[in-house]
Amino acid sequence: MSLARRALADGLGTALLLAVVVGSGIMGERLSGGNAALALLANSLATGCALVALILAFGPRSGAHFNPVVTLALALRKEFQRREILPYLAAQFAGALIGVLAAHAMFDVPLIQVGVKERFGMAQWWSEIVATFGLVFVVLSCDRKSVPYAVGGYIAAAYWFTASTSFANPAVTLARGFTATFAGIRPGDVAGFVLAQIAGALAAVAADRWFRSVRESAGK
Repeated sequence: MSLARRALADGLGTALLLAVVVGSGIMGERLSGGNAALALLANSLATGCALVALILAFGPRSGAHFNPVVTLALALRKEFQRREILPYLAAQFAGALIGVLAAHAMFDVPLIQVGVKERFGMAQWWSEIVATFGLVFVVLSCDRKSVPYAVGGYIAAAYWFTASTSFANPAVTLARGFTATFAGIRPGDVAGFVLAQIAGALAAVAADRWFRSVRESAGK
């Protein structure tokens, strides 16, 4: 497909991902009776399962990045053309915002909101470094057939083993600043998360490059 269609496909996939993240957070919170652990369980399972389905569906159409740091990591590894980066990033950020609006509309809550949940501090930032490092390393390490299941499983698990509940995606982070629901984040906390995610992604690219160089040297 043309670059425009591939970028639009990635934006659509990102929109559906955010609709799942925000929508399942709202549903989980409504049905959990105030039990935050149960709400998080619903949110994590829905997100993990949706990622498997979305990557399988959009992989042949756009590569199923849904994430600016994944796009940048693939470009750094020369598996994605650099001239295509900006269209993909624009589609991802726009799609993420549209996905939040779609979730709000489904649950009949105000479309335009501002996040109120505090997510600030070294533990949160370190969590995002670890979460994003793991996600990008998984993407770079797995073959195409196993990526959907590896990514879905990793993100579902990372909801639980990180203090930040694993945003691991700058487009997702920015969009979640526009929801005051279970999945939200204060807009003022977005920049810290994004910087941590970029750091984690760069570390994953470096680690992947080092492991590959060791393997290539051993094969000579």
